[in-house]
Amino acid sequence: MEWLYEYSVSVKRHQINFSYFWVIAKEMEKLPTVYLEQKVHRKNKRILVKFTYHQKLITIIKSVDSIFWSTTLKAWYLNDSPKNLQILINLFEEITTVNTSKMVKKKLFTRNLTASQKILLNNFFVYLKGKRYSESTITTYTFFVADFINFHTKIALEDLTNRNVEEFIETVFIERKYSVSSQRQFISALKIFIVFYPETKINDLQLERPKKSRSLPTVLSQEEVIRLLQNTKNLKHRAALAFIYSAGFRIGELINLELRHIDMDRNQILIQNGKGRKDRYVPLAKSFKPLLINYITTYQPKRFFIEGKPYEKYSAGSIRAFLRTSCRLANIHKRVTPHCLRHSFATHLLENGIDLRLIQELLGHAKPETTMIYTHVSQKSLFQISSPLDIAVKNYTNGSKKLNQ
Repeated sequence: MEWLYEYSVSVKRHQINFSYFWVIAKEMEKLPTVYLEQKVHRKNKRILVKFTYHQKLITIIKSVDSIFWSTTLKAWYLNDSPKNLQILINLFEEITTVNTSKMVKKKLFTRNLTASQKILLNNFFVYLKGKRYSESTITTYTFFVADFINFHTKIALEDLTNRNVEEFIETVFIERKYSVSSQRQFISALKIFIVFYPETKINDLQLERPKKSRSLPTVLSQEEVIRLLQNTKNLKHRAALAFIYSAGFRIGELINLELRHIDMDRNQILIQNGKGRKDRYVPLAKSFKPLLINYITTYQPKRFFIEGKPYEKYSAGSIRAFLRTSCRLANIHKRVTPHCLRHSFATHLLENGIDLRLIQELLGHAKPETTMIYTHVSQKSLFQISSPLDIAVKNYTNGSKKLNQ
């Protein structure tokens, strides 16, 4: 979203008309029209995204979570849902024409913001940039606040109250079927917005985030991990999956990993600017080194560990795609994502007796409570627990033997 930041600075500096500015931007960029349509692909309903090749649009579309490229369809696609449709509309409507003529007609949440509201939101975007939030967080927070303002467009910002926040959640979040996680993000965005724009009547102390869902992570057994790697025939793909599991990478950390941060002599890897902008070291598995050397010698990446083109980062969508293929070939029926390999890394360390505090450091968790979840999925911990039925049967059996003696 660097292009948006550059435009934002220009707007803030010169205070020109925002809507007129975007018209000029469209003319300057001459971005191709984005076409959205629905199609069943791999037995699931999908939203297809098509446009004439343009590098800027490709960069933007790659920022969308869980989006993939289909060579067969010659289009980008993601799951068909009102939320995903709105994400795409929000992403492209301000920079180019979005054609939805092939979509089933649904009620879309189109924005009708005034020029002053657009300038305010643009300044909020720059404010978040100055706070050094990640691109993903900045985009999400700006979209949520824009939707909130648009929902109450007939009410002056200075008159907005906590009840207006509740009405927005009750209406929009229910209709769009947003998750609890999305609602928590909206409240976080609003808390920051009322600091940026304190003229509203919204009380920060009364803004409550719903309790976070605590679902247990999916974990592969060690046998499944080996089977997965054995069935990943492509050398680059196998190296990527093995690296995630061997060091507990987040997918973003793997994509951003540069070759200069891999220290073969000391058997360690430097992860820079991980989640929370924290650096950390993780071990380089000795068993992984032959595969790593083979991969680097064969593919000769220039800057990043895994590259699509020389000096360009690989896409997260591509990694998820070949991981699904490898799982199918390995006859693994669990819903496996790159983060599952990270979960498996942590769980297997715990089962091998590694201290929980050390695992927290390796994973880069800020709070020990986050790491504690692996105690709930560790087989070693579970197998040490005796069922009350087993104890009752054992006591009954021992008692019977004593009576018979």
